Order: sequence, then C-alpha cells, then structure tokens
Amino acid sequence: MTYLIDRRLQGKNKSAVNRERFLRRYKAQIKDAVGRAIKGRSITDIENGEKVTIPVKDVNEPHFGHAHGGVWETVNPGNTEYQKGDQFNRPRSGGGGAGRGRAGNSDQTVEDDFIFELSREEFMNYFFEDLELPNMIKTQLTQTIEYKNQRAGYNVSGTPSNIHVLRSLRGALGRRIAVGGPAKRQLKEAEEALRALFDEGAPSDDEQVIELKDRIHHLHIRLNAIPFIDPFDLRYSNRIKVPKPSTSAVMFCIMDVSGSMDETRKDTAKRFFILLYLFLKRVYEKIEVVFIRHHTAAAEVDENEFFHSRESGGTVVSSALHLLQKVLTERYGSADWNAYVAQASDGDNWDNDSVLCKQILNNAIMPRVQYYTYVEITDGPPQNLWEQYCEVADRHKNFAMQKIVTPADIYPVFRELFKKQPK
Repeated sequence: MTYLIDRRLQGKNKSAVNRERFLRRYKAQIKDAVGRAIKGRSITDIENGEKVTIPVKDVNEPHFGHAHGGVWETVNPGNTEYQKGDQFNRPRSGGGGAGRGRAGNSDQTVEDDFIFELSREEFMNYFFEDLELPNMIKTQLTQTIEYKNQRAGYNVSGTPSNIHVLRSLRGALGRRIAVGGPAKRQLKEAEEALRALFDEGAPSDDEQVIELKDRIHHLHIRLNAIPFIDPFDLRYSNRIKVPKPSTSAVMFCIMDVSGSMDETRKDTAKRFFILLYLFLKRVYEKIEVVFIRHHTAAAEVDENEFFHSRESGGTVVSSALHLLQKVLTERYGSADWNAYVAQASDGDNWDNDSVLCKQILNNAIMPRVQYYTYVEITDGPPQNLWEQYCEVADRHKNFAMQKIVTPADIYPVFRELFKKQPK
C-alpha cells in the first residue's frame, strides 16, 4: 500500500510542523506564561518575543519500559568487572549518585524547567487571541496583499473557458481573406474569360474552354479547402494579477493636556494609545496616526509635543472634537479610510461644554468612524463629561468607554473595550 503525504502547505522549515503541534498541545500553559510575562514587561516592548518557561512535569510524556522486578538478564558491552554467575546486591532506588547535587548530599532529583522562545508573531497571536476589531463595516481588510484579476489583451494559448469568440472569429475571417484572396481573383478572371469565349460562340469541346473549366474547378477546390476556423485563429482572454488597493486606517489620539493632567496620567494614556496602535496594525497594512491635544483650545501636533508639552488652565473638550471633525472631512473623507478614535482625559470639562460634546459626537463624528474609545484616567467620582458620554454609548454601539485608575488597569480595560462581541 502506498501513502501520499501532501506537504505543499508546509513551510520550508522542517521543524515548523512540530513546533505548531507543540504550541497546540501546550496552549494552556503557554497562555498562562504569556499572561505572566505581560505583567512584568513594559507596554512599549509588547510586540517583541518572549522566553516562556513550562514546568518539566507538564512536558513529560508517558512511555513504556521494563520494570526492575522479577528475574531478567542484561548484556552490558565492554563489561570487564563481572562475569556470568556473579552475584551482587541490587542498588537502592535513586542510588548511584544520579540526580544528586554538586556535593553529592542531595537525595532529590532536580530537573530544569523546559524553556523556549516565542517569536514576535506567536507572542502577539496569544496576546490578541481573545480580541477582535468590533463593528467592522468594510470587508477589504487583510494582513497580506490581495490581488485581483485584470484583463490584459489576448493570448494564443489558454483554457477553453477563456476563448474569446468574437476575437477568434475576427481572426479567422482575416485569415480566410488573406489566404483565399489570390485564388478568388484568379477564379474571377477565369470565369470572365470563359464567359467571353462563350459569347464569341466557342463550342464546349474547344481546347481553351476545357482548360478554363479545369482551372475554375481546381480554384473552387482550393477555396473550399480553406477551413472556416483554424487552431491558429483562436484567441484567449489574458488576465493578470495586480495588487488590490487595501483599505487603510487612521487612528486619532485625543488627549487633555490641561493643568489637571499630570505626567503620570499622560504616561498612562500613552501606554493605552500604543496598545491600540499595535492592535490595529495587526489588521491594517497602513495606519496613519493623528495627534490632537487640547486644553481650552485644540491643536494638531507631533507625537513629542503631544506627550511632553505642558499647559495650564481649564478644559474645553469640544474644541478637540471640532478639530477632529475638520480633519476627518478634509483629509480622510474617502471611503478607503477606516477611522478609529481614542480619547483620554481626567473627566474635567466646563459644564456647558459637555452637552455640546454629546451633540457633536452624535451628529457629526460617530456616523463616520469605525470605533470610538474613551478612557477616563481618574480615581474620583464621574464628572459631567462621563455622564454625557454614557448617553452617547447608549445610542451608538461603536462607542465604548472605561475608567483607568492605575497603569495596571490598562490591559483589563483594553480587553473590555475590544472583547469579542456575541454573534
């Protein structure tokens, strides 16, 4: 019996299959190890790989072996000390110094844990396994380049399903005209000459008449032998693969930089923005990031000024939303852009301005963005901005909001914002 193994889908690395099998088998232990690793590392290094330790007891596999009881014989090659028939005491279990410490005074066997390294892609897959981008409207999303078939002229070879009938018939007609043209002219001349002889009264058995009739007959045979269509005439539609433009994403980072936002809160907001950027980058090939900072007035700035500039004074959140609406309209109004907004604030805002923020979000911004996340970095009671945003969240499913008290809350909040939604 012959077995055929299809290895076309396997990578060039021969150990890749074994590695995938190992990752599937110890998925629970690896996820636990990844969770422990995340807690002990900086969020800016989250996209790097990680060394994972699995207890050796979890990777041991059952195996069959010979028991040491009963009567049995062994042959040890190179034995110069004992001969057949010699008797000696059986060593105690764990004897012989195997597994002892350096000083030989340990009675327990010590085995190292199994350590291996997850690649960057594997680490990110485990980290984002329970997450997804919710409420995706467009379907042109991919992590790899997509291609589409596009017509590019004709070929002289191809499959029957790609035959271009009109082009083939046009080519056959041109071939018949080109091949049969001289013969048709000769036939026309011979028929006119024969008609002239008959008009002059030449008999049917005249030698010249018989010669013209034979010539006309051979010309008819020659013309009838030209095929209506020849394999040479067939033309096939030629299609080539061209890269399909992939939908791009724009991520808006909005942060309050008023006097109430200290450096600790800014650092917490920065970590959340970075995590969201890494998450989006797994789905979109091209991502543009727009930084909008605001206090009483809003401005679009670069990343360095966004996180490190110092301002004092009050807070007017609507100024940032007006600027967001303007940038969306002028630069990202095309259907090829998916807009995501992440806003971080401590919740302080002028009382009258919070109602205006709700109106801007409901009427101008939420219908144009894929997802809007708002995180309030504070340990105090909800402010008026939070109350108004709660009404926005009740109206729009693509609006999510959570509170962050300490940097340790970033991961739980992020997972809550982007958890998988029920089908």
